[in-house]
Amino acid sequence: MSENEKIEQAAVNDAAGAPAKPAKAEKKKDVKKKDAKPSFFDRAGKWFKEMKSELKKVVWPTGKQTLNNTVIVIVCCIVVGLCIWLFDWLAGSVISALLALFGKT
Repeated sequence: MSENEKIEQAAVNDAAGAPAKPAKAEKKKDVKKKDAKPSFFDRAGKWFKEMKSELKKVVWPTGKQTLNNTVIVIVCCIVVGLCIWLFDWLAGSVISALLALFGKT
């Protein structure tokens, strides 16, 4: 409300006597009813509807993209496995050489 409207409203209320407060009380009762927590089934139904609408937005990969990504993951796993194996073999060889050097084997 603009400042002029507030002044006019106050003047009308003063001229008429008391302002109409029962209308506000009725609104408060309606607000309390709306503030009540919905039932479990209402909330579950809303959740499923929202989930369905979100899944419609998903862009699913094609079969070719899925196959390509699968091959990339397998190749990366093999490369990382080879790196770990190489480091393990190298570390084992160095430890064996050090133990042999100091006569502990």
